Amino acid sequence: MGNVGQVEQVFTERRLPLRGLSPPDPGTVHLWLVDLAAMGSPLQPDETIDPAHFPVRQQRTLRRFYLRLLLGAYLDLPGKDVHISRADRGKPVLDPAHHDGGLAFSLAASSGHCLVGVTTGTVVGVDLEPRGRRTGKPLSLARRYFSPDELLSLQEQEPERLDEAFLHTWACKEAVVKAGGSGIANALCRFTVCTHPGEVAAVLAMDDDEPQAWQLRSFAIPGGLLGAVSVRHSQLETCCFRLAPP
Repeated sequence: MGNVGQVEQVFTERRLPLRGLSPPDPGTVHLWLVDLAAMGSPLQPDETIDPAHFPVRQQRTLRRFYLRLLLGAYLDLPGKDVHISRADRGKPVLDPAHHDGGLAFSLAASSGHCLVGVTTGTVVGVDLEPRGRRTGKPLSLARRYFSPDELLSLQEQEPERLDEAFLHTWACKEAVVKAGGSGIANALCRFTVCTHPGEVAAVLAMDDDEPQAWQLRSFAIPGGLLGAVSVRHSQLETCCFRLAPP
């Protein structure tokens, strides 16, 4: 298949308040897109906010607030009662001292938006990137961080599509690494994904696992964003929602 670019994903609007959400089945991921500016400040609901100019700590607070709100809707709890801890390698998880281990999640942020993936019965990772981002030296970065096969494939890309292909590859690899919870350091080069945005995203090879055990999707998001999601499962279906204020 030729390089035809990313297909734009449709996100169905779901307004607050959210109550009694049914957790997805294993192999299905609920993807939630949150525009922080559109949602406003939870402490001052009538205030117009511009997350792009928020201090980093304030942006992080907003993302955590909406993450807990979403998880609480699945757990039938107020967001303030959702407890999040970190696994051995730093992956955020529901605190096992307060919640059972059935619900898994991943959070990514970019350009005043965040993307939350929620599933059950397996690990999940998501990534979010600005679609038009230019890296400056994509091949140098690929040589440093990517697998030899990914570098070779990127070297064969048409020059005008190289940035798009690099960003697609980066987003897919971030999603897989975040699902595995191993951290980026020394992990991106240990597996290979398809580098062509116009082809079906896939894990092609992996040093310490069977690549067929992993499922991967990438998609364009309205507003100039690029998303990716990965699970370690035999299948991957997605249901996509955009959180909206009351």
